[in-house]
Amino acid sequence: MKVLHLDTNHELLINQLNASGFTNHEDYTSSKTDVEAKIHEYDGIVIRSRFTIDKQFLDAATNLKFIGRVGAGLENIDCDYAESKGIYLISAPEGNRNAVGEHALGMLLSLFNKLNKADNEVRHGQWLREANRGIELDGKTVGLIGYGNMGKAFAKKLRGFDVEVLCYDIKPNVGDDNCKQVSFETLQKNTDVLSLHTPQTPLTLNMVNADFINGFQKPFWLINTARGKSVVTTDLVSALKSGKILGAGLDVLEYEKASFESLFSSDMPEAFQYIIQAENVLLTPHVAGWTVESKEKLAQTIVDKIKARFC
Repeated sequence: MKVLHLDTNHELLINQLNASGFTNHEDYTSSKTDVEAKIHEYDGIVIRSRFTIDKQFLDAATNLKFIGRVGAGLENIDCDYAESKGIYLISAPEGNRNAVGEHALGMLLSLFNKLNKADNEVRHGQWLREANRGIELDGKTVGLIGYGNMGKAFAKKLRGFDVEVLCYDIKPNVGDDNCKQVSFETLQKNTDVLSLHTPQTPLTLNMVNADFINGFQKPFWLINTARGKSVVTTDLVSALKSGKILGAGLDVLEYEKASFESLFSSDMPEAFQYIIQAENVLLTPHVAGWTVESKEKLAQTIVDKIKARFC
């Protein structure tokens, strides 16, 4: 089988596929149009998020048998159309779930203890102890929306704290020893910290809006290491200003491009101008699952799934 690699990944991916008898070609620079012109020659694609795999691309890929997406989500692929053509879709949430769980916990602890604010102040000669008095995680209720690979990893990290962990998921019976599955109403009633662990789907697009936020009984902290377009930023800013949301850790933003490689193609939105100035908001550039270890784990997961299906 001939495989076209469209993004760079850990070297083990190509090395192990070579060893298993696959023919591997690399093209990290050609335009989507140029790739479409030759994609009929290939049985498989390995991609991260370089461009969207849409109907036009899939119609050109007449011999395609699988698409390996080196990451957790498949939103840059027209999954229904690909599956209608018998194309096997592979993702690798197992590969970066631990990284995401650690990042979410790190953001939460940093927000609670004002670490980014205090660090910046000390570096500028300010020694403000009372202004940087933190709060403790123990005794809080952490609510998770989505309890798949990422949600479970975060709940596991929380075991060392005296917290109650609740989750809401559209799938039944996903709770475990680390997390109690509850109704959405129960989640809204009890949550002190809300963490999103959902894919980008029609159900989650613009999910966190004003009505959603105002449905929570208590002011809460928001962590989003999932997808930026799940949160309506203007509504988030309004909630931050009113105190309904106490602070936010955002690894992802509504304004990202689909490739995740850059943020803006036009002027900075007004809501984002507020976000980047807010001391109770912590921002990272979509790197929650982006560790040295996860790079290797993601590649290994893709290799293992390809070999399990086609060897």
